[in-house]
Amino acid sequence: SQDELTSELLLKTIEKMRKIIFATLIILATWNANSQEKPTTKTADVKWYTIQEAEQLMKKFPRPLFIDTYTDWCGWCKKMDKDTFTHAVITDLLNNKFYPVKFDAEGKEKVDFLGQTFINDGKSGNAHQLAVALLQGQLSYPTVVFLYTQPDGKIGVSPVPGYKPPKDMELLLSFFADRNYQTKTWEDFQKSFKGKIQ
Repeated sequence: SQDELTSELLLKTIEKMRKIIFATLIILATWNANSQEKPTTKTADVKWYTIQEAEQLMKKFPRPLFIDTYTDWCGWCKKMDKDTFTHAVITDLLNNKFYPVKFDAEGKEKVDFLGQTFINDGKSGNAHQLAVALLQGQLSYPTVVFLYTQPDGKIGVSPVPGYKPPKDMELLLSFFADRNYQTKTWEDFQKSFKGKIQ
């Protein structure tokens, strides 16, 4: 009959419309999910120098040296590499305000630095002589070391031991980057510092 035929045609049309609407909703949901900006941490690369390269650069274009002393077995060193030294704010500070150096505190190579030759002679366990000098005998890893020119022209050495997450590292880098250490105490600087990392 004509009514059955019309009813069947209507049901098929409704079913087709339902499939089209469902497919459209899926497409819109997928498009919306992909178009929203996902919260991610921006990463960047630090331009690491050898200690000899950094010394030469420091002589030509003075800025502080930042030395990351690490060992191959140090888990916290690896965590700082992964979490801190890949953060965009940290890499920007290191690349533009310092000459960053990675130094294997148990390395075996001879190092000429600041007019002296340093070796790993085994007298301090596995530690390299330069690591012992930079860390002032306090061998713990990771330790970052800031070398900077003081107002009297002498080289200042400030080792800071321990893992530093990006927010803490930004504070530390900012203290040395703009020579705040010459005009403020660390305590006063910490109180007034407003960083980019929240």
